[in-house]
Amino acid sequence: MPNLTAVSVFLLRGFSTVPQLQLLSAASFLLIYLAAILGNVAIVAAVTQDVHLHTPMYFFLKHLSLVDICSVSTTLPRALVATMLGSRDISLHACASQLFAFVCLGSTECFLITSMAFDRCLAIYKPLLYRAAMSPETCISLVSVAWGSGLVFSAFHTANTFSLPFCGPNVIDHFFCDIPALMRLACANADVHEAAGFAVSGCVIMSCFGLTVLSYVRILATVCRIRSTASRWKALSTCSSHLATVLLFYGSGSSAYMQPRTSYSPTQGLVAAVFYSVLTPTLNPLIYSLRNKDMKGALQKLYPRGPF
Repeated sequence: MPNLTAVSVFLLRGFSTVPQLQLLSAASFLLIYLAAILGNVAIVAAVTQDVHLHTPMYFFLKHLSLVDICSVSTTLPRALVATMLGSRDISLHACASQLFAFVCLGSTECFLITSMAFDRCLAIYKPLLYRAAMSPETCISLVSVAWGSGLVFSAFHTANTFSLPFCGPNVIDHFFCDIPALMRLACANADVHEAAGFAVSGCVIMSCFGLTVLSYVRILATVCRIRSTASRWKALSTCSSHLATVLLFYGSGSSAYMQPRTSYSPTQGLVAAVFYSVLTPTLNPLIYSLRNKDMKGALQKLYPRGPF
């Protein structure tokens, strides 16, 4: 007979179920975490200090890096400490707080990526009106809407998930509190909660993704009308970094959240989580610095002896 006592503490599985791999995986993720923090802090510092980067595109990028810093810090430090100290327990309230913060930051990133697509579309489609349309007030409004929408979206998912009753076993097959893994632990029928989560997530994610796709359709249509090949490549190069971020974000996120609970695999969920919660924040600074001359120049001013 299963234990139906309501739980107040969960146990996180961690990075691996093999004891011999726990410390190795912890060391690897510690290096990745440090790389993510240093890379995103460098982006924030470069955009803040270099006046040449005080444009709407880099304003959004700075907030994207801030979100990535907070997002990866929401999940990895606790998992690393738990692995190294052998303490895997997390209270119900701490688990709910972690889920709220992670979903809030993830959805805020989704809205920011959509705002960045709109910015690139306007810069290429209406270059003469770009400065007036993307004023500092407009940029601040878009960022405020992104953060506000993220808070509302996260509040719904946290309430939707933790309104379910949880009883033993209380082991979460994950290294942090995530929605799919928690839904599987509910000791009541979660179909209604899952359907509600899918409906809200589908509306928000597909709306953001649809607006991003429409922005790129307009960009491609505009670029195709440019006669000069050099001008075409110059216009497209301003979008290449953002497009890579879009593919990485939606590709990794959809594999984890846009599938039914019945077909959820702990191993698959763990791999997908590593991509969208760890690798995406780590790779974003590389994506925006390797092929961007302005960003390289700003980083060289910060680190004159560095690799940039």
